[in-house]
Amino acid sequence: MSQAEKTRYSDSELKEFEALINDKLEKAKSEFNELKRSISKGGDAGTDITNNSTKVLEDGADTLEKENLNQLAARQQKFINNLENALIRIKNGTYGICVDTGKLISKERLKAVPHTMHSIEAKLAQKS
Repeated sequence: MSQAEKTRYSDSELKEFEALINDKLEKAKSEFNELKRSISKGGDAGTDITNNSTKVLEDGADTLEKENLNQLAARQQKFINNLENALIRIKNGTYGICVDTGKLISKERLKAVPHTMHSIEAKLAQKS
């Protein structure tokens, strides 16, 4: 059966994708937890700073760093949610099917972006 005739991935193929997603999910959760730890402990100078102008600059840098960490954490949380949704699609048999075209998403694309719901054709059409 050719790729064009195929309407869904086989159970063994879905198990491969599930393993890939679980691996990425484990790493993503670990990175997310590390980001949360960095955010919660930030600003631990631990020393008494007597120069006020230096303290103001440091406070500004700390605030900027915390904002950046919060943005990274938010992106990581979104990535985790997308991976978890991909696992749900595997369970209900809709994984790997483009939501726009209804065609099978290529294996190469799914290996590169396992949480995608769009074929490369559909994604390119969105940009134009």
